[in-house]
Amino acid sequence: MKYVCLIYNNEKMEAAKPQAQRDAEYAEYYGLSEVAKKIGVTITGGEALHPISTSKTLRLRDNKVVMTDGPFAETHEQLGGFYMLDCKDLDQAIEFARAIPGARDGSIEIRPVVIFD
Repeated sequence: MKYVCLIYNNEKMEAAKPQAQRDAEYAEYYGLSEVAKKIGVTITGGEALHPISTSKTLRLRDNKVVMTDGPFAETHEQLGGFYMLDCKDLDQAIEFARAIPGARDGSIEIRPVVIFD
């Protein structure tokens, strides 16, 4: 079963962290491949994202493109990255998500991926 773990955090709070704390968290992120291996999860993809100030949102209204700056929704947390996982079940995806450092001060959305035949 494929799942995506979407990592939401507050960019301003992340930027305010001391560099040593950010470095320690980055080391944890790099170590997640070992966590995945230990619990039998296959990471099939994942990336960190640039800040929301670099994003654009496209909407199609009455056959016209409407572009706006910023993320797709107003919220105090922003999507900062994601992991694509191949797991045996939701419990295994949850076990992996618990190890993502961003869960401590943000949130991790775990969502099954639709597989089109």
